[in-house]
Amino acid sequence: MRHHSGSVEVIVGSMFSGKTDELIRRLRRATIAKQKVQVFKPAIDIRYAESKVTSHAGSEYDALPIQTASQIPEVLDPETTVVAVDEAQFFNGEITLIVQQMADSGLRVIVAGLDTDFRGEPFGSMPTLMAQAERVDKLHAICMICGEEATRTQRLLDGKPANYNDPVVVIGASELYEARCRQHHEVPRD
Repeated sequence: MRHHSGSVEVIVGSMFSGKTDELIRRLRRATIAKQKVQVFKPAIDIRYAESKVTSHAGSEYDALPIQTASQIPEVLDPETTVVAVDEAQFFNGEITLIVQQMADSGLRVIVAGLDTDFRGEPFGSMPTLMAQAERVDKLHAICMICGEEATRTQRLLDGKPANYNDPVVVIGASELYEARCRQHHEVPRD
């Protein structure tokens, strides 16, 4: 069953905000509706499973790990009607063009990723994807310091906030990151 027109949905937020759980929920609903679904994830994300998108809460869905976004059109099944990309912030700028091409061809494209990096700055192509999307949902976590809504991802090294000049991409989960509100998000500079 094809869609009448394509669309782009973007799910963003800090780590531990439920982005992947929401992505999986939408994919399961699409499957119930007899839609053909394909899911992609960056090959560098091997935190839980190599060939699955997996939430911190343990939900999972089969996915194809890819090195670059340009691989998506190469392996896209002609019968697919819903395409999902998890952790899209790890792909370079070509992801925006590929997502738009898929939506223009009538596909429902669901993208999930961090909107900001550990510094609190826009992360990769996510701002462009959000601007081009028909629907954007920003999810919130719970601040590990005060319990208020968290919109930031705090990177910790030996229990202390990472420095602004540290590398932007460091793959990890609760051993390296926690959710924080604006007030408790810290990024020291040298």
